[in-house]
Amino acid sequence: MQNPEVELLQWFNKNPERLREYRNQVEVIDTLQDLKRSDVYIVAVKDDAIAELSSEIPFEDQLVAHTSGSVNIHDLDKKLKRGVFYPLQSFSGDRMLEPNEIPICIEALEKSDYKTLKALADTLGFTFYKISTEQRQTLHLSAVFVNNFVNQLYRIAHEISDEKKIDFNILKPLILETSKKMLHLSPYQAQTGPAIRDDKKTIKKHLKMLNDKEHRKIYELLTNSIKNTHGR
Repeated sequence: MQNPEVELLQWFNKNPERLREYRNQVEVIDTLQDLKRSDVYIVAVKDDAIAELSSEIPFEDQLVAHTSGSVNIHDLDKKLKRGVFYPLQSFSGDRMLEPNEIPICIEALEKSDYKTLKALADTLGFTFYKISTEQRQTLHLSAVFVNNFVNQLYRIAHEISDEKKIDFNILKPLILETSKKMLHLSPYQAQTGPAIRDDKKTIKKHLKMLNDKEHRKIYELLTNSIKNTHGR
């Protein structure tokens, strides 16, 4: 993403070969000692590496923001100005997203640092929200349910349909319609299916059709959850 108002000075990676294709667009470095002074440093690494990496940054009182949904802002080294710039979205290497598809959750310890992160998000065209650590961690937990767990259910459905040589593409319009409903209805209002109708015969038939014990457990667990939610 290019923006004339934002200058990307450097990109750090301990293995610069991973960034080979970007070398003509930005300076790539493999040692933190080569870091230049900047308005903000974005730390986008796995959660367990954030604290250690921030402690190795060779500056004090510089704004450093991590991008994790679950890591506390205080896990960043206290010699730094600390912030969070969390993109609440699922990223895959082969799929490009527009800025308006990526909500950014912002947190900072100081007002001036919040303003800097807010200006960065606004300039890049992101929708942004001021979020506390507790709210962000709750959002991350919710995101696991709506994204990671739902995707696992897609995988199970794909496996079930493959067993009977059914083209999974037939299910994609249903997947899209289910997602679109969330734009207009609450999940409670949008719920359909045999569990909410308490169709005992259909549920029993489905359970018999499932050959995998784990799939049966998941079906029973979710069916009971829907029944309990809707008082069946």
